[in-house]
Amino acid sequence: MQYTELFCQSNFSFLQGASHPQELIATAHALGYQAIAITDECSMSGVVRAYTELQKLETEGSRLKLICGSFFRLAEGGQQLVLLAPDKAAYSEICQLISTSRLRAEKGQYHTGLDDILNHSKHTLCLWLPSTTPLEIPQTLKAHFHERLYIALNNRLQPQQNLRQQQLVEFAHAQNLPLVATNAVLMHSRSRKPLQDVLNANYHNCTLDALGYRLEQNAERYLHSLEEISNLYPREAIANTAAIAGRCNFSLSELRYQYPAEVLPAGKNASAYLRELVEKGINIRWPNGPAPHIQQQIATELALIADLRYEHYFLTIHDIIQYARSQHILYQGRGSAANSVVCYCLFITEIDPHKIGLLFERFISRERNEPPDIDVDFEHERREEVIQYIYRKYGRARAGLTATKITYRFKSALRDIGKALGLNAATIERLQAERTWWDTLDDFPAQMQKAGVDPAGTAGRMLPVLLQQIHGFPRHLSQHVGGFVITQQPLSELVPLENAAMEDRTIIQWDKEDIEDLKLMKVDILALGMLTALRKSLTYMALYGQKMTLQDIPQTAKQPMT
Repeated sequence: MQYTELFCQSNFSFLQGASHPQELIATAHALGYQAIAITDECSMSGVVRAYTELQKLETEGSRLKLICGSFFRLAEGGQQLVLLAPDKAAYSEICQLISTSRLRAEKGQYHTGLDDILNHSKHTLCLWLPSTTPLEIPQTLKAHFHERLYIALNNRLQPQQNLRQQQLVEFAHAQNLPLVATNAVLMHSRSRKPLQDVLNANYHNCTLDALGYRLEQNAERYLHSLEEISNLYPREAIANTAAIAGRCNFSLSELRYQYPAEVLPAGKNASAYLRELVEKGINIRWPNGPAPHIQQQIATELALIADLRYEHYFLTIHDIIQYARSQHILYQGRGSAANSVVCYCLFITEIDPHKIGLLFERFISRERNEPPDIDVDFEHERREEVIQYIYRKYGRARAGLTATKITYRFKSALRDIGKALGLNAATIERLQAERTWWDTLDDFPAQMQKAGVDPAGTAGRMLPVLLQQIHGFPRHLSQHVGGFVITQQPLSELVPLENAAMEDRTIIQWDKEDIEDLKLMKVDILALGMLTALRKSLTYMALYGQKMTLQDIPQTAKQPMT
């Protein structure tokens, strides 16, 4: 029997899913599933983690397929549905729908209407999730999706489940729509049910005792064995999961980064223009001409950059630092960029790599097959000017900051778990005060006793296990300190966008590690307080007639006075 789980929420459905995407992938592989869909709520935040885990399993011979999708609660009448991506066009539609829904709402929220679904779903597959009584599917949804629409059948072994399942089968036949089985998964194993309950309590901002009907009635929303699946669902509904998996062939490996074209003057190609800029830099850096070994190094770097097609990346960085220079904003390229003579000629860095004996291979290497990573520090008081320049030049549809995934550590986990278990704020504060960074969970029972929590009580028994399970879980998305992704096509075709907490900022739903795993390009626009201090020093010196620039700072410091 072949089975595909088509509705899985990972822990990137914040405070709902109780398993990492990697755990869902590994468990689906172990159970012999044909495929698994990661469908977090109005989000693609977890799909890259799932994809990288699947890549590891593929090296061991796994044939499991990953399907990308998303779950939505519609604004109209409590309707719920899942959209799946059979191909790249459908994937882009879902990303654009998520972006539209997120950007019109406050940070962390979204608003999706039925019209949004219809306007962004020319290629997607749709699972309609019965969530209302009596059963009533929007006819516009049925007319729009035609053979791409399925009715989801979920058996949670609840009271009168057989009656409801039979009613749903009859309704699907009456509507002439196919049924598809799903466990509406929130966890890879039923052992995560206590953690899911705690997350659920925090989602509703209440204690476990106050959850009431909002508490999951049992632990059935996990990845079942194939034998259990065969006993839970009609053969027709199981067979349709395999049919859908057969239609879904999109992989994140198909995503291709397209560089912005604005950095190229009309009629010039990237390689020739980069070489032209480097030649100009050579004439400034070495007025009498560079030494033969430097000239050879420049030729080697340009050849490798052209071979790996990184010219646009260097041109994008060059454009940004040229803006900073035009506005007299101090900046300095740092990190591995200091290993590149090309960066030195483009004035990305003021460090001549030959004078400090660094190696270009630390920066770019054909063997590593990793995109270059140039970090540029700007005066921290003026970095926002550079960020807004990027937004103006490329537009918010094509430029976005990478996300930072804020995860649970001990104190934040203890606060949220303790609150759900009914511990008062004073007790939680005492527990937090008892902990030091070098403590282990073995020390925790004694610390609970000191704080007035009985280790043998309900809270005392649950806390250590839950703290261990939730450690590293994502809590919410925040913005990276300055990592930009800039593209030629709308960014929302590649990854969803959403509002950041800071005004006039938008972020993508992937973090630095996700970008690196997919080998996409990012530009790091960072801030350095020392550059601001240096700017003020240079301004002070100019008042007394001593004008200096960053390039005038001596490369060797004087010996300290004794």
